[in-house]
Amino acid sequence: MIFSSKIERCELSPMRKYAPFADAAKARGMHIYPLNIGQPDIATPSVFFEAVRNFSAPVLEYAPSGGVAEYLDAVCAYYNRLGHTDLTDANILASNGGSEALWMTMSTILDDGDEILVPEPYYPNYSTFITLAGGKVRPIPTTPEEGYHYADREKIEPLINEHTRAIMFTNPGNPTGNVLTRAEMKMLAGLAHDHGLFLISDEVYREFSYDGEQMASMLEFPEAAENVIVIDSVSKRFSACGARIGAVISRNKEFLSEAMKVCQGRLCCPTLDQVGAAALYNEGPEYFAAVKEEYRRRRDTAYEMLMQIPGVVCRKPEGAFYLMAKLPVDSTDKFQMWLLEEFSASGDTVMITPGEGFYTTPGKGIDEARLAYVIEHDDLVRAMRVLAEGIEAYNNR
Repeated sequence: MIFSSKIERCELSPMRKYAPFADAAKARGMHIYPLNIGQPDIATPSVFFEAVRNFSAPVLEYAPSGGVAEYLDAVCAYYNRLGHTDLTDANILASNGGSEALWMTMSTILDDGDEILVPEPYYPNYSTFITLAGGKVRPIPTTPEEGYHYADREKIEPLINEHTRAIMFTNPGNPTGNVLTRAEMKMLAGLAHDHGLFLISDEVYREFSYDGEQMASMLEFPEAAENVIVIDSVSKRFSACGARIGAVISRNKEFLSEAMKVCQGRLCCPTLDQVGAAALYNEGPEYFAAVKEEYRRRRDTAYEMLMQIPGVVCRKPEGAFYLMAKLPVDSTDKFQMWLLEEFSASGDTVMITPGEGFYTTPGKGIDEARLAYVIEHDDLVRAMRVLAEGIEAYNNR
């Protein structure tokens, strides 16, 4: 049997591919602290479940392909509160999470051989969706020693060529936790405008910025009104990953018209999840303030404990709930397997995400790892101690 050459070029998720080995470790009685996946443990607001329970209709029909009005209204109102008062429901397409929003965007803008500039390390599923649409990731190189900084016109502009269709990034960053300044965002907007490129801004972590940089969106720059495509989701913002509801937001009417073909091809997003997601947007600023403070506390703990390990290279993350670090091991892939198959700290071990899967460039990320500080604070403290003990024991084998 023959398989698609595109799917064969894709890799398994670096966050999930170790799950069978973790299951085997659990079967042996090991307790595993999960720092590998961005699954928040903060309670989903109860309004989601109340809205679903209170939904009533004689028939659960197909929803409109672009999204139910209740959800589109809620997302639009959220952006209007951020100051984007010109946006209407017509600027928004509902999606099955941020992942489908990305897939929809790639399918709309890419032909075979087209390239998208992406700073590496990057969210690995970017590569999957770009590859399946026939495109290629052209990486913007960074280093852990420079704090994974990429927002430099002199670094990006020489990479633009006749195949370039877009620049894409996560802000705040996954996996690095970097947060762009407004000056950097304006530079990117100008760069995209000058070269006629789409600027795809994945903003699913927008509410989580910890060190003074104000919450921002690429939608703020009128000079790039036709260039900007924003990817959004309720998954992280409201700790509702299982709802699988997101959105594509753009002022480019032609892009939205073409993307609607994808929306109609997959028929619709689930009605009940859209109704629940709409209710989430009624949460006030006190909800975000409390969640943000909890993640800030966890960020500080994870970073401070990590930096006590000799040989670690890491810049303190400014947002999201991840940090990317260079660890003092030969290979984080081998280290992760050893943690699951051979190591025990009084019956405990830890899962991280090895860094190689966040890169396109061969040989990069081999000694790097992403940690997600999404578990309860006391568990996080224990997990960081287990990680430190594991690094020492691995290097002393």
